[in-house]
Amino acid sequence: MTNLLLAIESSCDETAGAVIDVETGKILASLVSSQIALHREHGGVVPELACRNHSLDLPPLIARLVEESGVKLKDFRGFAATRGPGLASSLLVGFAYSKGLATSTSRPFFGINHLEGHLLSPFLDNGETLPEIPPHLSLIVSGGHTLLIEVRGHRDYHLLGQTLDDAAGEAFDKVGRLLGLPYPGGPEIEKAAKSGDPTAFDFPRALRREGNYDFSFSGLKTSVRYTLEKLPQPQASLADLCASFQAAVCEILVEKALAAAKSKSLPMITLSGGVACNQSLQNRFRKACASHNLVFRAAPPDLTTDNAAMIALAAAYACKNSLEDILSLGIDPNLKLA
Repeated sequence: MTNLLLAIESSCDETAGAVIDVETGKILASLVSSQIALHREHGGVVPELACRNHSLDLPPLIARLVEESGVKLKDFRGFAATRGPGLASSLLVGFAYSKGLATSTSRPFFGINHLEGHLLSPFLDNGETLPEIPPHLSLIVSGGHTLLIEVRGHRDYHLLGQTLDDAAGEAFDKVGRLLGLPYPGGPEIEKAAKSGDPTAFDFPRALRREGNYDFSFSGLKTSVRYTLEKLPQPQASLADLCASFQAAVCEILVEKALAAAKSKSLPMITLSGGVACNQSLQNRFRKACASHNLVFRAAPPDLTTDNAAMIALAAAYACKNSLEDILSLGIDPNLKLA
């Protein structure tokens, strides 16, 4: 038996697998089969389509992973898969497949929280050993979640704030649709915003109250829609609209994360999730953290969107700490992190 663990991620529309060395935390192989092109014509993820393609893509993807790692299935130390949160039909595919591998090889199985994978992803550095998770403020910002988490150590997580309606990534996609941009909207808005004026439109920053760490983006989306209705030629102002919308989202995310970190005396802020790849957001965080003497860490670009490397990392910690080796576990589409 080796120290290698194989993990699967299938919580939404990305079919992914990764192999990690449990002792060092080094990722030996990581593959993602994207379904973006399949869902783009529908303007969003279609659960039935996602589930069907997970079933088609997973077997050859796992075969490639095993080949790249150079280890036979029976020699893996354990197997893992995303347990939740996510789309039930998508979760079931990867979860059942991984559990089947564990059962057939008599190896441990680890059901992993997708959000914990995001939370830990900034600490994947391929060093000599799994790093300790230091106290910090984690901002997880994606298409489905916007969370501020106080982290005191591995599995010591405390929810400080969350979105009360749309997640930030969801707001990006919906505003992108309003502006006539292709799905997913986030990268398209960021691209258009580069040539725009972030002060051209005064969009709202909701819940801007001291001591409140929750978010709300539905009003911002509505404000964009009303602004579009008033413009005689909206496309002429596309860059400014994108830049102003992006600035509103980024500003409130940075503002609340800083306030939460300072209130809890946390020396570090980490940024993860799909929206974390937004360079404007990262630049704002770097500048703000530097001016407040805080350490800033962001997930690597290839680990911001859904991937199995982050699931493998979370599983490595669970394996090292002898947690969750429970074959009777089922999926939980509404699984909470804290």
